[in-house]
Amino acid sequence: MGQTIEKIAIERGHEIVGRIAIENHDDLSLFSGDNVDVAIEFTQPEAAYENLKYAAKNGIKVVCGTTGWLENKPEIEQLVKENNTAFLYASNFSIGVNVFFYLNKVLAKVMNPFKGYDVRMEEIHHTQKLDAPSGTAITLAEGIIENYSNKKNWVNNLSTVEEELTIVSVREGQVPGTHTVWYNSEIDEIEIKHTAHNRNGFALGAVVAAEWIADKQGSFNMDDVLDIKL
Repeated sequence: MGQTIEKIAIERGHEIVGRIAIENHDDLSLFSGDNVDVAIEFTQPEAAYENLKYAAKNGIKVVCGTTGWLENKPEIEQLVKENNTAFLYASNFSIGVNVFFYLNKVLAKVMNPFKGYDVRMEEIHHTQKLDAPSGTAITLAEGIIENYSNKKNWVNNLSTVEEELTIVSVREGQVPGTHTVWYNSEIDEIEIKHTAHNRNGFALGAVVAAEWIADKQGSFNMDDVLDIKL
């Protein structure tokens, strides 16, 4: 992902002033808001929290796509506020996926009065993706639960409990990511689906987010970048 982000950033006219990985993590101390406009953080959960703390305390604006550390997100947002910098987190930076997130919420809100339908989800990814469900699927599930009163929580298995939202996870081949939401009734079915063809969309979205946040202060998400909110 880092290599793809770098390639796209350079193609869009940006300069890469540093690359921090596990092998040279101490080099992070060479950077601050004085010599970095925006950092893009795609690492591991155990590293992300410390990286984000350093960035906030040193005035570096950050776009973060690492998952698994979100219990500390309020602390990072407070540090960002105290240091007058900027922070943007998303579980998925693909512009298409974020439009899909929005459509998912709208559909759930529209379907809410019609209790004859049941909603379920499926996500398909490559066999190297070991976690399930995907972060994208969880975001979709949260969008449904917020707007569709029949569902109170999600489960990662087939469920016949009315208040549980079923997410089925499939791991096969080299699939970059496919997410489908169905509303079924006795008489018909409504389906919305997003299929990623490659990883370029995720990387492009992260660079677009970095461009957007460069002159901002505060904590944001991709809804802010794309200006799509219910």
